[in-house]
Amino acid sequence: MMKIGVLGLQGAVREHVRSIEESGAEGIVVKRIEQLDEIDGLIIPGGESTTMRRLIDKYHFLEPLQAFGKSGKPIFGTCAGLILLATNVQGRDTSHLGLMNMKVERNAFGRQRESFEAELEIKGVADDFEAVFIRAPYIAEVGEGASVLAQYQDKIVAAQEGHYLACAFHPELTDDHRLTAHFVKMVEESKKSLAC
Repeated sequence: MMKIGVLGLQGAVREHVRSIEESGAEGIVVKRIEQLDEIDGLIIPGGESTTMRRLIDKYHFLEPLQAFGKSGKPIFGTCAGLILLATNVQGRDTSHLGLMNMKVERNAFGRQRESFEAELEIKGVADDFEAVFIRAPYIAEVGEGASVLAQYQDKIVAAQEGHYLACAFHPELTDDHRLTAHFVKMVEESKKSLAC
């Protein structure tokens, strides 16, 4: 069975594990660097990107996470995870992990109280996905090699580049596991190609 980790430093970790398991893979909470060797793919959950970066630095996860992505193993960043994956974060001189070719805007849809739900069409995944946005960022632009999967009010809210997937909303907070299942399929395909 495929093993998919959820970075367990902050955010809705248990909900992601449940969604992974509903999608037919084993979900593992990753709290130690050495656990990265045991998994086939990784979800970086929502939370607060500045706090998550502090914890990533505190527990020396930065370089191991970058190496994990560069090895070809899939990473899925949701909400704050999307910000951490981006090569360009508006208002910051440097990126965090800098793995996915996109520019992101933080808190683009307002503060916590402006949280909302919206039905999205996600290319190749669902035409009626109920997405939960909480202090959500958005993708201002995608670079070469990245494709737009979903938009809301003309703003890009989901994208994919090779084995990287990112969304501005929280797919783990509903009972619709189709986007997680799409990631599980990405992990399955990458596991086959990495084994060759």
